[in-house]
This record gives sequence, C-alpha cells and structure tokens, in this order.
Amino acid sequence: MAIMLQEEGLYDRCLIYATDMNERVLGRAREGCFPLDATERDAGNYLCAGGKKRLADYYQSTGGSAIFRASLKENILFCPHNLTMDRSFNEFNVILCRNVLIYFKNTLQQRVHSLLYESLARFGILGLGHKESLQLTPHESDYELLEPEWKIYRRVR
Repeated sequence: MAIMLQEEGLYDRCLIYATDMNERVLGRAREGCFPLDATERDAGNYLCAGGKKRLADYYQSTGGSAIFRASLKENILFCPHNLTMDRSFNEFNVILCRNVLIYFKNTLQQRVHSLLYESLARFGILGLGHKESLQLTPHESDYELLEPEWKIYRRVR
C-alpha cells in the first residue's frame, strides 16, 4: 500500500495504520524484512494492481530476505488490534480487511462488520478478501459495490 501511494504521489499526505493481533507479525512488518521467495511471488500482484516499476526497485535482497526501504515505513503506524475484542480507534478513509472474516463464525463476522462500518468514514473504501462479502450483514445496504472481482466497496450511508 505504501508503494502504491508513493507511486501516485499521495504517500506524504497519508497515514497508514497496519494492525494485527499478533505482535510477532507486527514486528516483522515493522522491520520491513520478508522472505525473498514470497516477495518475488508478490511481484505479480503488485504489477496487476497497477505498479509502475518493479517491486524489486523497493527492496534490497540479503540472505534470502527482502528488506524494504525504510522510507516506506515513515508514514506507517504498526499497532496491535484485535478485531474480535477491540473497539474502533479512528475514522478511516480506506480499510483493507482481507481474508480474516472467513475464519470467524457468523456472530463474530457480524460484530467485525459493525466495527468496520463504525470505523469507516462516509464514502470511505472497504476491501474484503475474495471469499468474503457484505451479503447478509446488518450493513449490506450501507455500501455500494465498486469492484466485484476484488470485493471493493464504498460506504454510502
């Protein structure tokens, strides 16, 4: 996300909250160090999403790891957050919650959908995973579907 915002000239005007309930996952993201083979696989997704360069232009490879530029983390806050227990802590323009809800039972999914709704600004964008949806949630009518293939929604109410 930081790379895409930077390429569009928007990164300096943004603040990204990167959240997870797992502190180890957050620590690895804070370091900006990821397995090189996984990063190379992600290069195709980056290009498919409209990347303007090569993903490799944004990291150095060292000992089987991809170490991303420190400048990409300047506007990112890495915060622990548990979707199942914590409340909203800000109003966001974009929320990406991909491939998390599929692991929850219906009751918990409904709670998380309400949390996402409460956290998203009006006309804000919500991105869900391929197997996730807003169908049959209390907030289904509060969004319009912008991109069916990628499950991108806009909050309209």
